Amino acid sequence: MEITKEYILHQIQNAKKGEQSAFNFLLDYFWNKVYGFQIKRVKDEYEAEDITIETFSKAFDKIETFNEKYTFGTWLMTISKNIQIDKTRKKNASIHMHTTDASDEHVKKIADLNPTPEDKLITEQNLAELLRFIKELKPHYQEIINLRYFQEMSYNEISETLEEPLNNVKIRLLRARKLLAEIITQNHNN
Repeated sequence: MEITKEYILHQIQNAKKGEQSAFNFLLDYFWNKVYGFQIKRVKDEYEAEDITIETFSKAFDKIETFNEKYTFGTWLMTISKNIQIDKTRKKNASIHMHTTDASDEHVKKIADLNPTPEDKLITEQNLAELLRFIKELKPHYQEIINLRYFQEMSYNEISETLEEPLNNVKIRLLRARKLLAEIITQNHNN
């Protein structure tokens, strides 16, 4: 299926209504663009990932302010660039804080409790095989999968444990589940 501007606009409108699948689509579709932009700027994959996660966290929190006359990708890149500049300023000033402006109402919109296709795929794996697949993820994705699925922590508990904003935890978990589902699918197709 070719993804048109109209389809992306439709997904943005659905995200504004709080539909989980629309958030998932936007995250999946624009992740590489934002991440690639940041990797060129900061030249560190962990920092680029953190900034990308924060970008989507902030964008999803403020999705209702997006003006549909403009390009969503450009809007994301502007948010991403501003986050990176702020982080650089803080680092240069020897102040390192993780912040987000997420309100509770908007944070609740980002992740619902209904199992996603990725969740179903993950739960169908036997434990030994699943652990082997999890080890293929980067350490910070392994950690969040472990906290959520093996220690059965709530989003709030994970947020407190990792000392990260709740919105960032939800976006990181969305990304970790997607990557894990890709690993599982790839291994089952071989």
